[in-house]
Amino acid sequence: METGQRVAIISGGSRGIGAGLVAGYRDRGWAVVAAALKIKPSGDQDLLTVSADITDPASADRIIGAALDRFGRIDTLVNNAGVFVSKPFTEYTADDYALLTGVNLAGFFWLTRRAVAEMAARHDGHVVTITASEAEFASSAEPCALTALTKGGLATATRSLATEYASRGIRVNAVSPGIIQTPERPADSYQGLGDRLLPLGRPGQVSDVVDAVLFLESSPYVTGEILHVDGGRTAGR
Repeated sequence: METGQRVAIISGGSRGIGAGLVAGYRDRGWAVVAAALKIKPSGDQDLLTVSADITDPASADRIIGAALDRFGRIDTLVNNAGVFVSKPFTEYTADDYALLTGVNLAGFFWLTRRAVAEMAARHDGHVVTITASEAEFASSAEPCALTALTKGGLATATRSLATEYASRGIRVNAVSPGIIQTPERPADSYQGLGDRLLPLGRPGQVSDVVDAVLFLESSPYVTGEILHVDGGRTAGR
């Protein structure tokens, strides 16, 4: 049954930026459906966790169905799940291609398609996708053409969908992070990154990305925006 409480679906919601987003939306009083390949059940009645492989089209139906069954509505989808692989271009393998296109592109497609259909029926909704600064900032020190291909596709799709669905009450935005420090990696692993951290000279924090997503959530006149959270990395491109 639908309630007045707003509902967000967050993919990749088990750790890192995803876990931060789950906490950020819950702190605002939203109900949250957190999906990930491996995720623990929650004792919070307003936090539903769904174990799902988003590369599988059936998972999108399961995630959307779970959200509607528990909360009756979907207000925001945050496409956070993503994979980053840095390799020289000729060293990418067929498995790398399947992984990156499966998670970064197919996962986005299946879940966003289902969510937007539900939002359009209510003439209201918001989609935020986490891309990556590598889609716009090329460096021979960190070759990642296949990652850039998939993340760049998400940025382009964001603008396209924002234009297509504006008249139906749906906003579509993206956040493009640079190097973000997460609990899964040792703090000292971010040292020695040189100009990859310029101009601010330090990695970002999970809270920086969360704040950016919540800023877009609170900005009803913003759509089609790619918000860079990269310490100025792409400013001089």
